[in-house]
Amino acid sequence: MKTFTYRTATEAAGGLEPGATFLAGGTNLVDLMKLGVATPDVLVDVTRLGLGEVTGLPEGGLRVGAGVRNSDLAAHPLVRRDFPVLSQALLAGASGQLRNMATTGGNLLQRTRCRYFMDPTTPCNKRRPGSGCPAREGDHRDLAILGARDDCVATHPSDMAVALAALGAVVNTSARAIPLAELYTDEAPDVDTVLDHGELITSVDVPPVNGRQAYRKVRDRASYAFAVASVAAALEVADGRVTDVRLALGAVAHKPWRALIAEETLRGRPATRESFLAAADAELAAAAPLRDNAFKVPLTRNLVASVLEDLA
Repeated sequence: MKTFTYRTATEAAGGLEPGATFLAGGTNLVDLMKLGVATPDVLVDVTRLGLGEVTGLPEGGLRVGAGVRNSDLAAHPLVRRDFPVLSQALLAGASGQLRNMATTGGNLLQRTRCRYFMDPTTPCNKRRPGSGCPAREGDHRDLAILGARDDCVATHPSDMAVALAALGAVVNTSARAIPLAELYTDEAPDVDTVLDHGELITSVDVPPVNGRQAYRKVRDRASYAFAVASVAAALEVADGRVTDVRLALGAVAHKPWRALIAEETLRGRPATRESFLAAADAELAAAAPLRDNAFKVPLTRNLVASVLEDLA
């Protein structure tokens, strides 16, 4: 591992010198440093900034401090009562030991687990722009089918972020508030978010939501595996028709994919499997799978319908 210096942050708006990066739980960053993928000169520890609280908002909903550990957030009484989709997504991620270390802010900023990104001996446009994307012709079974760039087909690995996308969460930073749907960018393969250098996530606001909720994840192992596809949903039905729906897809794009086309297709329609499949088809019409991941299109279609049927 490349040598680095270490200091603790004393305020959220303190900024960062060039070559420095924030450190919280370190469950992803330290792995990347061991692999030689991340090579910061300075680690700035933000775990003593007092960002570890979950509080209710006056208009309903929650404010989750960026330093709240994933295991604590999953078990919080307000989350379990009002946002079960978030609790389920958190518990579907990683292992118990990792959830005890990982933080809310760090979870949102995870880097892709594309094997070429994780291997510094191979080309990768996300790690070294202009070097190429061997995943397009290589191992891309688990990679993107929606919204991919020609030069990068990586997926975002977070389960928690998929639930927060469905819930319409807003990310608060040391400088501004950003709707979670706008936090991630595809402007360039090596740029994951719109955050500026030194801009620190301080909390996440989760607005109240109506209807029943669920998160479901398809993966190769029963635990401690990243998603092949996942769905986060909140569904409200009255008199047999969909009155409101929130839907987000995981492991299909460079970001948690809010399924706005499917949502619009469903509102006012009968809450039936036929309607749910039609909505999934509308969202997935733009899918552009590669040689070995076309199976993710029918997988995601059936997953959406199955989750919504259970909630109806």
